Amino acid sequence: MTRPIRADIDLTAIRHNLLVSKNKAPNAKAYAVIKADAYGHGALQVARALEDNADGFALLRLEDALALKEAGIRRPLVLLEGAFDYEELAAMAEHGIAGAFHSPYQLDWLDRLPAGLRVKGWLKINSGMNRLGFRPEVLLDILNRLKAHPALRLSAIMTHFATADDPRGIGRQWPAFAKAAADSGLPVCAANSAALFRYPETHGTFVRPGVCLYGCSPFEGQTGSELGLKPAMTLSADIIAVQNLDSGESVGYGCGFTADKPTRLGVVACGYADGYPRVAPNGTPVTVDGAPSSLVGRVSMDMLTVDLSHLPQAGIGSRVELWGPHVPLETVARHAGTISYELMCAVAPRVPRAWQDN
Repeated sequence: MTRPIRADIDLTAIRHNLLVSKNKAPNAKAYAVIKADAYGHGALQVARALEDNADGFALLRLEDALALKEAGIRRPLVLLEGAFDYEELAAMAEHGIAGAFHSPYQLDWLDRLPAGLRVKGWLKINSGMNRLGFRPEVLLDILNRLKAHPALRLSAIMTHFATADDPRGIGRQWPAFAKAAADSGLPVCAANSAALFRYPETHGTFVRPGVCLYGCSPFEGQTGSELGLKPAMTLSADIIAVQNLDSGESVGYGCGFTADKPTRLGVVACGYADGYPRVAPNGTPVTVDGAPSSLVGRVSMDMLTVDLSHLPQAGIGSRVELWGPHVPLETVARHAGTISYELMCAVAPRVPRAWQDN
């Protein structure tokens, strides 16, 4: 492929970030969250890089878990939303893949499993996020049913926090879940990336580092590097054309940038079809051959433009870092009015990935 755009994935950085996460919760087992193709970083490549250090892997789709097993990954696997139908539950039991149980209909499938098949279950409690999980007030009834079921082995009790990453914290959810966890007597899995870094009381038996694995902070106004993390993905593309605007001339759809002086622009081989946010405004930072610059004009499907007026040495073939070590992903996300998670996950399949592991 000759189109000059790529996403470079630093597996050494991901391994470093896992170790930073584990140091925050030294007494807990760390299940690395690699759902959504490891947030766009490549689930198999990340799993292979982390297998010596992760205690397990958390995913979403059964087919992804089966692919890891087929590729030789031997660490425990858990599906964070559990089975989506009976056939998936049966396959989980057959292949030793654990999964969340969050709704009564999933419990009904247990009764259909053939004698001798047993599945590992993580009981999901709705402590206030109100997406998935049983409410704490029905816990004892659910526990009595599950503990007596011959087809189920309960491995943990889990929940998910809605505001661990902002000033509201976990005060609304943690007391309800902590009581449910104590009543259950099960190993606890509660800490996502934000709780892992801020709320040690939540660490329990298992923690679930997610976005922090990829070098990004879960907290608004703070970068991953400020937490001791290293960026794992560098999205970059080359300049494929240069345009010189006179004062009063515009560039791109909607004439989103109009020059107020003679302006030199570089046209970059990256657009929103590659995953760069269309809503990124003028002034969103980039680097050009390592020198600071910024976005100008509207991002189109396959191209965007950057300011070269102060970079006379830059031209066709110059490399533009759209995010990476010199342009924090959190900064780009803030300019675009979104979060780093979305940008990582949005990098399109047409963007070639290259993995480095030093």
